[in-house]
Amino acid sequence: MQEITWNDFEKVDLRVGTIIEVFEFPEARRPAYKVKVDFGEFGIKTSSAQITTHYSLTELVGKQIIGVINFPKKQIGKFMSEFLVTGFADEQGSIVLSTVERPVPNGSKLI
Repeated sequence: MQEITWNDFEKVDLRVGTIIEVFEFPEARRPAYKVKVDFGEFGIKTSSAQITTHYSLTELVGKQIIGVINFPKKQIGKFMSEFLVTGFADEQGSIVLSTVERPVPNGSKLI
């Protein structure tokens, strides 16, 4: 593991946002959804997420998640991803979303 400095960590802009819409993403190479997330003052951003194993489309709407919002946009097929959805791999390698324990304002920074 490579150590980083506090300044390195501060460069990663981790923010909370609320999922407002979720769509199937059949063109993705691996099963994924397209998510639209409200990051408060940082706006509404879209991304793809390989979270189909543990989450249905309907249960994701309204869930607060943690995303990296200062990566460059990334083209995924015909879709432009505007942030990175964060999560952890379970024992089978399926993604479990990073969330918050209690509701906080959209756009709040992880500190």
